[in-house]
Amino acid sequence: MSDFTSNFWSLFVAGISVVSIAACLLLLWITARKKVPFQSDNTTGHVWDEDLREMNNPLPIWWVGLFILTVLFSIGYLVVYPGLGSYKGTLGWTQVGEYEGEVTEANQALAPLYANFTALPPEKLAGNAQAMAVGERLFMNNCAQCHGSDARGSKGFPNLADADWLHGGSAEKISETLHQGRIGQMPPMAAAVGTPDDVKNVANYVLSLSGSPHDSLRAALGKSKFGVCAACHGVGGKGNPALGAPNLSDDIWLHGWGEAAIVAMVNNGKTNQMPAQQGKLTEAQIHVLTSYVWGLSNKPAVTP
Repeated sequence: MSDFTSNFWSLFVAGISVVSIAACLLLLWITARKKVPFQSDNTTGHVWDEDLREMNNPLPIWWVGLFILTVLFSIGYLVVYPGLGSYKGTLGWTQVGEYEGEVTEANQALAPLYANFTALPPEKLAGNAQAMAVGERLFMNNCAQCHGSDARGSKGFPNLADADWLHGGSAEKISETLHQGRIGQMPPMAAAVGTPDDVKNVANYVLSLSGSPHDSLRAALGKSKFGVCAACHGVGGKGNPALGAPNLSDDIWLHGWGEAAIVAMVNNGKTNQMPAQQGKLTEAQIHVLTSYVWGLSNKPAVTP
């Protein structure tokens, strides 16, 4: 990572730029000083293949002028814009500033539209067709990369279109998740559970909670060892939304199901992160996105 955080590459590119401009200036100076002797027939006296003669035709003035203007433009550009290492340029222009300015301008233009949406609570706004069309675009641009265009997620990314929620599926909880993000952590528990055989027994007991295929003998042996898991998942494995601990008694598996998957989870643990959208999206956009996500699992009637 040091290659990407050091100042070497910016200085390297700046050096190439300066050397290139200097080389162009040197080329202009050399060609301006060099006088090519020519004959009375306007040739230089160089002959190839017996009759191919080099004419002494100088470059057109417009071409030379354009070359000089290009060099001058390059120098001027590097003075006013950042292009030489840490030099910021006289205009103080940055890509971040340009982006933020465009975002601010777009948000101001859309403010009247969002003002109509923020007056309604998410549960009612989820029935507004215009708001949901906006919410869908917000979802596609900011959420679909992880949760999929249909919001049904994939391995490691929750399905937002069902009724299974790690932290609760109310509009308030969805808004909280969008604002603050989430960090879900399952610590490695193998040492607390016991031997590798004990871990397999617990895995089969967890499978039995949801009626999934399992070894009934191992499940019976693993029930007593499940106590260390019950601190987060509850005695019956129903989960705990306050901790983000998933329900182990349904048939929904975020990181894959089966003995091997559960054993790997107990042995290695897992950390998941949902990035916070506060600061990236406006309050009005988060309000509309909350309504859209809430509507995916509650499916309210949408009216024009």
